[in-house]
Amino acid sequence: MSLSATGPTPKHAKPDDWGPLPRVDLRHLLKMTDDTGVFQHAVYDVPDLHHGYCIDDNARALIAAVHQAQLFDSDEPALPLKRYLAFLAYAFNRGTGRFRNFMGYDRRWLEDVGSPDSQGRTIWALGTTASATSDDDTRDLAIDLIDLALPGVEKLWDLRSLAFTVIGLEELLKAAPRHRRALSLRDKHAQSLMDAFERHSGDNWPWCEDKVIYDNAKLCHALLVSGRSMQRDDMIEQGLESLRWLLDVQTAEGGHLSIIGNQGWLPRGGEKAPYDQQPLEAHALVHGCLTAAKVSQDPAWAGHAWRCFQWFTGRNDLGVSLYAPKTGGCRDGLHPEGVNRNQGAESSLAYLLSVLELHRYRATTP
Repeated sequence: MSLSATGPTPKHAKPDDWGPLPRVDLRHLLKMTDDTGVFQHAVYDVPDLHHGYCIDDNARALIAAVHQAQLFDSDEPALPLKRYLAFLAYAFNRGTGRFRNFMGYDRRWLEDVGSPDSQGRTIWALGTTASATSDDDTRDLAIDLIDLALPGVEKLWDLRSLAFTVIGLEELLKAAPRHRRALSLRDKHAQSLMDAFERHSGDNWPWCEDKVIYDNAKLCHALLVSGRSMQRDDMIEQGLESLRWLLDVQTAEGGHLSIIGNQGWLPRGGEKAPYDQQPLEAHALVHGCLTAAKVSQDPAWAGHAWRCFQWFTGRNDLGVSLYAPKTGGCRDGLHPEGVNRNQGAESSLAYLLSVLELHRYRATTP
């Protein structure tokens, strides 16, 4: 099966059934990065300095840098890992106990406290860094930052921020398995997620809210990894059921991924908005399905991950590639009139992280 294949998803796909994996293309991310960190937006493939930086994208870039270094066994990665980590460290506001998010091009913070999502994504990135880096200083700084942030993170309540935090704490616990506060908070936030699913599920709606919005597969992902560690079969079963349902409602008649659009989302009892479709969701599904394959030991989930990845390369509602081979970036989404030609950090990192996760799965699966 090639990247442009249009045949049905294999029922029992193994990594070797995917065909050649795309290369890890770092060109656009490097172009989007300066001495401070990664820029948020681009006009076409040119960094847009007007919108400056945010911790969300620098956290994603840190995850990409850590995984790239891990895959290629390099202590001096091709990506400026420590620059992204330094951005996260500088973003921590000791006065509020929270991370800032938005910074202008003049390196001035535009807020004292970032969004709940940005807090959780930062913990996800720091936990991943702690578990995956081979550099002691990098690992210890990541753990130190998590320790500083835990009192604030404990107060999070938004479901996606909880999911990102659970995933990050699961990673942290690989490096520091006796970290009591992380264990306690992982258990608390995972149970809060599970409670939300139990409250809202029913009537062919195995979901934790009354509307399916963005980064949805991360909620299933968090249940899967915490359920495995906590030996909670109910969490694993809920995560698999809800992830399977997300795939079902986002699969077109032709078998390709058709992402829930952000112009209306998917309300309970309503219809799925067809546009705008965002790369963020495709990456969440790729990562979620690969996690499901590992937790359930069912390689069919790897086939679903591959089908979701093909959304980036043309197997989507418009039949166009969002990946831009000339630049290494990813276009910002699918609109009714065509593809959004801008190649911002969130979209380009969604593609790059998906590629890295596919490579990591193949490298670690017998």
